[in-house]
Amino acid sequence: MSFRKVPGFSPLRATAAACLLTLATALPALAQDAINIGAVLSLTGANATVGEDVRRGVMLGVEHVNAKGGVLGKKINVIVEDSGGNPTTALNAGRKLATVDKVPVVMGEYSSGITLPLAQYLVKEGVTHLNISSSSTKIRQLGATSFSLVGLENFSNRFAAQDTYDMGYRRVAMVAPNNAYGQGVLEGYKAEFEKLGGKVVTEVLYTAGQSTYRRELQQMSRSNPDAYVYTAYGQESAVLNREAEELGLRKTPWYAILMSMSLSDTPPAIANGQLGMELGSVQGPAGKAYSDAFAAKYKEGFKTSYTGYGYDAVLLTAAAIEKAKATTAPAIQAALKDIGTAGYPGVTGLIRFDEDRQRVDPPYDKLKFADGKLAPR
Repeated sequence: MSFRKVPGFSPLRATAAACLLTLATALPALAQDAINIGAVLSLTGANATVGEDVRRGVMLGVEHVNAKGGVLGKKINVIVEDSGGNPTTALNAGRKLATVDKVPVVMGEYSSGITLPLAQYLVKEGVTHLNISSSSTKIRQLGATSFSLVGLENFSNRFAAQDTYDMGYRRVAMVAPNNAYGQGVLEGYKAEFEKLGGKVVTEVLYTAGQSTYRRELQQMSRSNPDAYVYTAYGQESAVLNREAEELGLRKTPWYAILMSMSLSDTPPAIANGQLGMELGSVQGPAGKAYSDAFAAKYKEGFKTSYTGYGYDAVLLTAAAIEKAKATTAPAIQAALKDIGTAGYPGVTGLIRFDEDRQRVDPPYDKLKFADGKLAPR
């Protein structure tokens, strides 16, 4: 047999092209071997410590599900996008996950001011949104495809107000970030604290990203409060805490709302002695097993209380897909509602949803920072 010579033809090139064509047609089949879901996390920026902690929890969840055989006979995979702590970046990440990766579920973000626009877009697109870190009560209004694994501010503000009142504080000065989360904490805590008989004598909303907060701190100190009550994001909180120490304000008690977030980037020598409250981290035997697995894999314990919520989000999604026997967003959402009504035993405790798909009876911890770490008090 002979070949007619064709100008520009090479048997070697033809063979290579055929191989590439075969590989290209095989790639979709390979992609279909995994069920993709998405996550938008703050891996850089002011909340990078929290974001990385949550990412580790998410990855442990993926490992756990896949070690048990995956979902519907397939591996589960989480496509993680970095928001950089920026709402525009987070929204672009959400668009990519929804339109390019076509995931049925997206978990995230962290700051309520970023979560709200991200989730509004996802809900509009019909993508399932899992809130694993944000507490603004505005999240309740997002719509029927958004679910919260964490408690919203109405629970945490009531808990913090009662806790500070029980410690004997009657006149407090407050500082919080000037965004949806911070405004909600300031207004909600104040309402609950004053309902008990206390008084918020100074209110300050700080602007993110400043190199100094001395003016805000001096404004608060002029009211001579019994205690300073604050909530702040990691790197900004580090500036607040350092300057409070330098100004001598730490002679008065400091109470942190969401303590692991507020102290994640503050040096232990400055953080020592602070009191506060936090989302319930891990609960019961399941939580202990998760904590041990986390320490074994990452050679250290978690730095914040949010990592378990990322882990639970992966396992809850897997359970919903198994229950639905489908990977479409509407089927997953229906299954989540059913599971949330009965209650899901997560590492953060029993996860149950109310009629608005928000977690009920969320756990909280009373903490102190001593000997370089957070501990129960």
